[in-house]
Amino acid sequence: MSPARFVLAALLAATLGAPCARADTPPEKAALCAACHGEKGVPIDKAIPVIWGQNEGYIYIQLRDFSRGARQNEQMAAIVAQLSREDMKALAAYFSTLPWPNLLQKSAPDDVVRRAETVAASAQCPQCHQGGYIGASVQPRLADQSETYLLATMRAFRSGARANNDWMTALLKTYSDDDLKTLASYLAGL
Repeated sequence: MSPARFVLAALLAATLGAPCARADTPPEKAALCAACHGEKGVPIDKAIPVIWGQNEGYIYIQLRDFSRGARQNEQMAAIVAQLSREDMKALAAYFSTLPWPNLLQKSAPDDVVRRAETVAASAQCPQCHQGGYIGASVQPRLADQSETYLLATMRAFRSGARANNDWMTALLKTYSDDDLKTLASYLAGL
């Protein structure tokens, strides 16, 4: 994380209590999220996930896991520490209704698509993430998520650094870094 982004996130986390105390509606509470996740749903950095249009159940579980420490991120931990369970549910519902932004990512080349589809089929990725990788309920949408974020997330699962889904950790340990790069390129271009 760049020093400027870290300072911004730290300032937001430090001042979150006061704005949230005055924010009554989910859009008012969500306004703070735009500092990193983007005012129009396009994150300020490719390492930050798109949350506009993401599945409601998935967003809620991630917020809950950040608050419990099952998913680690200093900035998110500070932010969710100020949120009640009802706030998390309301924010998840709100963000799930927003349109998925266009990240203007290119489709992967045909050879990458073929290899990614083979890798994904061997892991049965579409069984959970659905056709088109749009996810459902507590499963995240992967299609058109940032390639940088996707690759970092898959690597974090594989290494165990992201420890809020043991099944994903076990699964991704079976894949090479080239497999993960292929999948990230393919998914980002959907």
